[in-house]
Amino acid sequence: MTDNNTALTQEQLEAALRQIGAERYHNLHPFHRMLHAGQCTRAQVQAWALNRYYYQAMIPVKDATLLARLPTAELRREWRRRIVDHDGDAPGTGGIARWMKLVEGVGLDLAYAESTQGILPTTRFAVDAYVAWVRDRSILEAIASSLTEMFSPTIISERVSGMLANYDWITKDTLAYFTPRLTQAPRDVEFALGYCKQHARTRAEQDAVLGALRFKCDVLWAQLDALHYAYVTPGLIPPGAFVPA
Repeated sequence: MTDNNTALTQEQLEAALRQIGAERYHNLHPFHRMLHAGQCTRAQVQAWALNRYYYQAMIPVKDATLLARLPTAELRREWRRRIVDHDGDAPGTGGIARWMKLVEGVGLDLAYAESTQGILPTTRFAVDAYVAWVRDRSILEAIASSLTEMFSPTIISERVSGMLANYDWITKDTLAYFTPRLTQAPRDVEFALGYCKQHARTRAEQDAVLGALRFKCDVLWAQLDALHYAYVTPGLIPPGAFVPA
């Protein structure tokens, strides 16, 4: 064990990061457990897809704020790839376009989803806070906040298998967003985790990295809290938010 002032080894830092995921990643949230187990109504799945679209759409915006601050061409090339992964390099390509296949597949109007008019206030607040946080914090913290991707392959596997097994109106094409993420996320983690382990040398820097991951887990958790409150229990939908038909 180390005290609160002693720097962690790289192995200890990675272990501490993984422990945060084990305790706080949003695969543990009751709404996700419902979603994967086939316990959500079609309307609840629609609400999830609609609100999650805003998060997906703002990821390249978040990454662009960091890209502008990276000091070397090597780092910018690495991070630029994330933007291409989401925005694509031509119309109809990239992660956001694939997410729209999910939106369409669950029966939502694409223009309505893209307008973001029906998303929950907490969704907007949480996602906008994440974009601002990455813009304003240190490069080390901004990179560390992406490390929720360490845990995403597990949740993706659970989500795809669970939704295909439990919703007869969900197809593989509907869930096309997730397949590339099974290779993209581990690649991105390899860089981001390596960067954090190399550059977080002092205990203060390491605590900042751990705090960044906790913050990002909170951003994801808060979005599911809002979905559960509005569309499950007690079912109080805020004014202006999506109301299922």
